[in-house]
Amino acid sequence: MNFKAVLFLLMLWLPSTAPDIVQVRQAYIEAAESEQVLKKLYDDLSSVANNDQSTLVAYKGAVTAMMARYADGFKDKKNYFKEGRDLLEQAVLKDPENVEIRCVRLSVQENVPKITGYHKEIEEDRKYILDHYEGMDDDSAKKFVKGFVQQSESFSEDQKQLF
Repeated sequence: MNFKAVLFLLMLWLPSTAPDIVQVRQAYIEAAESEQVLKKLYDDLSSVANNDQSTLVAYKGAVTAMMARYADGFKDKKNYFKEGRDLLEQAVLKDPENVEIRCVRLSVQENVPKITGYHKEIEEDRKYILDHYEGMDDDSAKKFVKGFVQQSESFSEDQKQLF
């Protein structure tokens, strides 16, 4: 058997290392309240590369930024935040029309300290979500976005009724 055939068979046999997006969404919600869940999700997303599915890159960025909450020392907090922010922005640049990615970025921007300066796209993302939510095809992603909007302070009560 030649090398290419063996490599192909090996790739078919090996399980996919990409995390399941539905499970990532659920864990992300839980990670906001649990350090243990956050750290597990951070580990689970460690295999996500910059060129992987942009939605997974966005979640990896958000989770990395959230890790700053539990980091020791200013330097570690700053490093987690910057790495997470950069991954999130990369995901938005790669897929700017993805409502879920905009929602993930908004969730981070609403919750980071204002001193970080990472809050300038809140209005842009809020408006984008309002304008494009109905066009979402993925029911699981749509449910995630709706759940976020319902608890978000960026949306008025009238806007929340639209979801």
